[in-house]
Amino acid sequence: MKVLLKPLALLGFIVVFLSSIFCPFLNIPLKKDWNLYQVDTSLFLITMGILGLTVLLFFMRKLRGFQIASYVLLGWMILALGAVYFQINNYFGTKLIDGLISKAVTMSWGWLVIFVGVIMICFSVRTIAEKKD
Repeated sequence: MKVLLKPLALLGFIVVFLSSIFCPFLNIPLKKDWNLYQVDTSLFLITMGILGLTVLLFFMRKLRGFQIASYVLLGWMILALGAVYFQINNYFGTKLIDGLISKAVTMSWGWLVIFVGVIMICFSVRTIAEKKD
Protein backbone atom coordinates (compact mmCIF):
# COMPACT_ATOMS: atom_id res chain seq x y z
CA MET A 1 0.00 0.00 0.00
CA LYS A 2 1.38 3.39 -0.97
CA VAL A 3 1.28 6.25 1.53
CA LEU A 4 1.74 9.92 0.66
CA LEU A 5 3.53 12.17 3.13
CA LYS A 6 1.71 15.40 2.31
CA PRO A 7 3.81 17.86 4.36
CA LEU A 8 7.04 16.58 2.80
CA ALA A 9 5.58 16.80 -0.72
CA LEU A 10 4.20 20.31 -0.16
CA LEU A 11 7.51 21.50 1.29
CA GLY A 12 9.30 20.00 -1.72
CA PHE A 13 6.93 21.81 -4.12
CA ILE A 14 7.56 25.12 -2.39
CA VAL A 15 11.34 24.61 -2.33
CA VAL A 16 11.52 23.71 -6.04
CA PHE A 17 9.22 26.54 -7.12
CA LEU A 18 10.86 29.28 -5.06
CA SER A 19 14.42 28.11 -5.69
CA SER A 20 13.93 28.15 -9.45
CA ILE A 21 12.89 31.81 -9.21
CA PHE A 22 15.01 33.27 -6.42
CA CYS A 23 18.16 31.12 -6.02
CA PRO A 24 21.25 31.78 -8.15
CA PHE A 25 22.16 28.99 -10.56
CA LEU A 26 25.05 30.62 -12.40
CA ASN A 27 27.53 33.21 -11.21
CA ILE A 28 28.50 35.47 -14.09
CA PRO A 29 31.17 38.08 -13.25
CA LEU A 30 29.66 41.19 -14.87
CA LYS A 31 25.97 40.38 -14.44
CA LYS A 32 26.17 38.76 -10.99
CA ASP A 33 23.87 35.78 -10.36
CA TRP A 34 21.34 34.27 -12.74
CA ASN A 35 18.26 32.32 -11.71
CA LEU A 36 16.90 29.38 -13.72
CA TYR A 37 14.78 31.64 -15.97
CA GLN A 38 17.80 33.75 -16.90
CA VAL A 39 19.97 30.68 -17.53
CA ASP A 40 17.59 29.25 -20.14
CA THR A 41 13.92 30.11 -20.64
CA SER A 42 12.97 26.75 -22.14
CA LEU A 43 14.73 24.92 -19.30
CA PHE A 44 12.69 26.97 -16.80
CA LEU A 45 9.39 26.42 -18.62
CA ILE A 46 9.87 22.65 -18.97
CA THR A 47 10.84 22.42 -15.29
CA MET A 48 7.74 24.37 -14.25
CA GLY A 49 5.60 22.22 -16.57
CA ILE A 50 6.81 18.97 -15.02
CA LEU A 51 6.42 20.47 -11.55
CA GLY A 52 2.88 21.58 -12.43
CA LEU A 53 2.01 18.07 -13.63
CA THR A 54 3.40 16.66 -10.40
CA VAL A 55 1.33 19.10 -8.32
CA LEU A 56 -1.79 18.23 -10.34
CA LEU A 57 -1.27 14.51 -9.74
CA PHE A 58 -0.68 15.25 -6.05
CA PHE A 59 -4.02 17.01 -5.67
CA MET A 60 -5.82 14.35 -7.71
CA ARG A 61 -4.34 11.69 -5.35
CA LYS A 62 -2.99 9.61 -8.22
CA LEU A 63 -0.07 8.21 -6.24
CA ARG A 64 1.48 6.05 -8.95
CA GLY A 65 1.36 8.90 -11.46
CA PHE A 66 2.71 11.30 -8.84
CA GLN A 67 5.59 8.95 -8.11
CA ILE A 68 6.44 8.58 -11.81
CA ALA A 69 6.23 12.36 -12.35
CA SER A 70 8.51 13.00 -9.38
CA TYR A 71 11.15 10.65 -10.81
CA VAL A 72 10.74 12.31 -14.22
CA LEU A 73 11.38 15.66 -12.50
CA LEU A 74 14.50 14.22 -10.87
CA GLY A 75 15.75 12.89 -14.21
CA TRP A 76 15.00 16.21 -15.89
CA MET A 77 16.96 18.14 -13.26
CA ILE A 78 19.96 15.82 -13.68
CA LEU A 79 19.74 16.31 -17.45
CA ALA A 80 19.42 20.09 -16.99
CA LEU A 81 22.46 20.21 -14.73
CA GLY A 82 24.48 18.27 -17.29
CA ALA A 83 23.26 20.49 -20.13
CA VAL A 84 24.16 23.71 -18.32
CA TYR A 85 27.57 22.30 -17.38
CA PHE A 86 28.19 21.27 -21.00
CA GLN A 87 27.02 24.68 -22.25
CA ILE A 88 29.44 26.47 -19.92
CA ASN A 89 32.41 24.34 -20.96
CA ASN A 90 31.70 24.10 -24.72
CA TYR A 91 30.01 27.35 -25.73
CA PHE A 92 32.24 28.49 -28.60
CA GLY A 93 33.89 25.22 -29.60
CA THR A 94 37.44 26.49 -29.18
CA LYS A 95 39.48 25.33 -26.21
CA LEU A 96 41.05 28.71 -25.41
CA ILE A 97 37.84 30.74 -25.25
CA ASP A 98 35.87 27.92 -23.61
CA GLY A 99 38.58 27.56 -20.97
CA LEU A 100 38.37 31.26 -20.15
CA ILE A 101 34.58 31.23 -20.00
CA SER A 102 34.44 28.09 -17.86
CA LYS A 103 36.76 29.71 -15.33
CA ALA A 104 34.73 32.92 -15.25
CA VAL A 105 31.20 31.47 -15.28
CA THR A 106 30.62 29.16 -12.33
CA MET A 107 27.66 27.16 -11.10
CA SER A 108 26.10 28.37 -7.89
CA TRP A 109 24.33 26.92 -4.85
CA GLY A 110 20.83 27.08 -6.39
CA TRP A 111 21.36 23.65 -7.96
CA LEU A 112 21.80 22.10 -4.53
CA VAL A 113 18.62 23.72 -3.21
CA ILE A 114 16.49 22.61 -6.17
CA PHE A 115 17.85 19.04 -5.91
CA VAL A 116 16.96 18.97 -2.20
CA GLY A 117 13.39 19.96 -3.12
CA VAL A 118 13.16 17.32 -5.85
CA ILE A 119 14.51 14.62 -3.51
CA MET A 120 11.89 15.65 -0.93
CA ILE A 121 9.17 15.20 -3.56
CA CYS A 122 10.56 11.79 -4.59
CA PHE A 123 10.68 10.52 -1.01
CA SER A 124 7.17 11.70 -0.15
CA VAL A 125 5.62 8.44 -1.43
CA ARG A 126 6.34 5.36 0.63
CA THR A 127 5.26 1.76 0.29
CA ILE A 128 4.04 0.18 3.51
CA ALA A 129 3.23 -3.50 3.88
CA GLU A 130 -0.39 -4.18 4.74
CA LYS A 131 -1.04 -5.64 8.18
CA LYS A 132 -2.75 -9.02 8.28
CA ASP A 133 -5.03 -9.69 11.21
